Amino acid sequence: MMTLAQINTMSSAAFEREFGDVAEHSPWVARNAAGARPFRSRQAMIAAFRDAVLAASETAQLALIRAHPDLATKARLTDDSMREQAQAGLGSLSADEFTRFTHLNDLYKSKFDFPFIFAVKGATSQQILDSFVERVNNSREDEFAMAVEQVCCIFRFRLEDRVAT
Repeated sequence: MMTLAQINTMSSAAFEREFGDVAEHSPWVARNAAGARPFRSRQAMIAAFRDAVLAASETAQLALIRAHPDLATKARLTDDSMREQAQAGLGSLSADEFTRFTHLNDLYKSKFDFPFIFAVKGATSQQILDSFVERVNNSREDEFAMAVEQVCCIFRFRLEDRVAT
């Protein structure tokens, strides 16, 4: 775990190397958040990452959302995604559950043209499925806003795991 003192004295390049993977395949979030240093608290650092996403264009936000894998996918995942999905039970689904996730992923992506985003830490596979079923009926505008919010939750969890209070 890193301290704020260490983080605040890092070069911009070192900061991006250390935290560039917090927002899935989108190091630009860390690059933009780095400019808010020095951080007074871990929460201030998390807020800087969130602000970087919220200040981005809709095109950049969409690219960030699309950088996330489908839930319960058999595709290659980042270490963070693999660990988070495994903790939520998504790595040990029954064949029927896996089929249901695959169907919902396909349905969701065909409707919204981006993957379903859910910050899975602390959730069960059933809670995720219930949210999937509920959210697939949202408008694209509402779901885009929810996806951005969920991305921010994901990197909040990841920063909480890496940065000391």
